[in-house]
Amino acid sequence: MRIAIVAPLVTRIREPQLGGSQAVVADLATGLQDRGHEVHVYAASGSAIPGVTVIDSEVDADSLAGLLYRHGGSLSTDARAADQAFATVYASIGRASYDVVHNHAFDPPAIRLASSLRSPVVHTLHLPPDAAMAAALAEARRSENPPTIAAVSASHAQAWRDLTPVDAILPNGVPVDRIRWSATVGDGVVFAGRFSPEKGADDAIAIAREAGVRIDLYGEPYDPEYARAQVLSHHGEAGVSIHGGLIRSDLWQVMAGARAVLCPAKWEEPFGMIAAEAQAAGTPVIAYRRGALPEIIVDRRTGFLVPPGDVAAAARALRMVSSLSREACRQHAVSALNLDASLAAHERLYERLRANTAVNRHA
Repeated sequence: MRIAIVAPLVTRIREPQLGGSQAVVADLATGLQDRGHEVHVYAASGSAIPGVTVIDSEVDADSLAGLLYRHGGSLSTDARAADQAFATVYASIGRASYDVVHNHAFDPPAIRLASSLRSPVVHTLHLPPDAAMAAALAEARRSENPPTIAAVSASHAQAWRDLTPVDAILPNGVPVDRIRWSATVGDGVVFAGRFSPEKGADDAIAIAREAGVRIDLYGEPYDPEYARAQVLSHHGEAGVSIHGGLIRSDLWQVMAGARAVLCPAKWEEPFGMIAAEAQAAGTPVIAYRRGALPEIIVDRRTGFLVPPGDVAAAARALRMVSSLSREACRQHAVSALNLDASLAAHERLYERLRANTAVNRHA
């Protein structure tokens, strides 16, 4: 199949990835290409995915910085820059011929403008429910080319169904074959992810301190104000080391050498890529019981799930984490979180859409 993937244009798709959705786009494109499909990724200028054709949208991601998602607020409705960006992308796609177009961008214009395409369109929702996005989806469903709407986990789908129908669940997956794991209990704990309120880096520091364990934090100041006040302000303190983002292969190695990975999410986590990658590295996860994290982590087998915001409970769990089997973490990732299963689910959906399109054209 010929497949066009539309990436979020607010960030470049290249290592180190800013967030989970960027990593998902890179993994999906690489995996589908390796399975014999022709994949073109339309992305912001400066993007690169080894082995995959990346088509420069001529959009400077920095020019769309005002559209970056901020937890607790609606997605930006200042659509002029996004309208222009996605109009350019979809015009380019329309001049080509694809069996399916799969959009991963979060912006309402990316939803509305895709309806002008002749190819079947899939929109994967990577963020919690948002009224502006729901309105765009409703408009798209009334078009001559209604899209297929996908969520990334069962809990994510359920949350969105309060606002809009969800047609499919396409769980993310991690490339377990590329992630080396360790059976040895490591030293210290790791937090990895963007430094923004919803990811809970500040709670990760508090949990590690409560448990008397050293913590290394890896990420970028996605929300500069939060990063300065809640994360970077701890620079130089005993037991706290703060680092920039790492390319994923290096991050996997760091996680494999940790005692545990902390995921104290302060939102309803749509999936939880870091939690999945940590288990693939053989490392248990301590997480708040929010969103899809109970779907990713097997409580008391591959990690511990504690009530949201309960730092003391997370610290107690951290003290018990050496009782968990690192081999069990790895096996859970192999059997339940593998990228191969995600790729197969995408292929089944694409094939169904292609077949339906062929039937409709001959009707």
